[in-house]
Amino acid sequence: MQYHSIEPNILYFGTPVALITTLDAAGNANIGPMSSVWGLGWTLLLGLECASKTYSNLMANKECVVNLADHTLAAKVESIATLTGANPVPEYKKGRYTHEPDKFRAGGFTRMPAEIVKPPRIGECLLQLEAVLKNVIIISDDPKEASDTAAVEVRVVKVHAAESIIAASDHIDPAKWSPLIYNFRHYRQLGNELGKTFKAEI
Repeated sequence: MQYHSIEPNILYFGTPVALITTLDAAGNANIGPMSSVWGLGWTLLLGLECASKTYSNLMANKECVVNLADHTLAAKVESIATLTGANPVPEYKKGRYTHEPDKFRAGGFTRMPAEIVKPPRIGECLLQLEAVLKNVIIISDDPKEASDTAAVEVRVVKVHAAESIIAASDHIDPAKWSPLIYNFRHYRQLGNELGKTFKAEI
């Protein structure tokens, strides 16, 4: 097997797509599609552009909902991918993005009230994680990013799961939950199960 040194612009090996909902100072809701999220226990790390509306809202109000999209929502996610809640549009996004104050309307998403935080949940997402801000690490030296980014640590305070994907009360049934995956800028879904780890509880 031969290997080559390469320099890809992004390193999204295969990460879940999340729609982050936040509120601005006037109480307007924004949806930020993103594909850099991972969880450890009930802590999530979100990769956000510092010039984004999602980032500024989260810094100001310290709350969000991480709505995880399943594979059926690829077209709806992409329909808001070139929209930004930031006004004016950040310099590095000009020519590619359009300002849109209501991404719920633009993407055909349904608002649902959260129970602990103020930003709304997205009804079409089968997993919705209410979260509060914990910590922020600014990344200013990335060789491929056009602007500053941040690794934003949030603590999940409430998990909502659609009944259709729940197994044994507090477990997600992996046979019924098929997350939308962002794989080197292509939308994918999970394939066949290959087995399970010894830590699996169901």
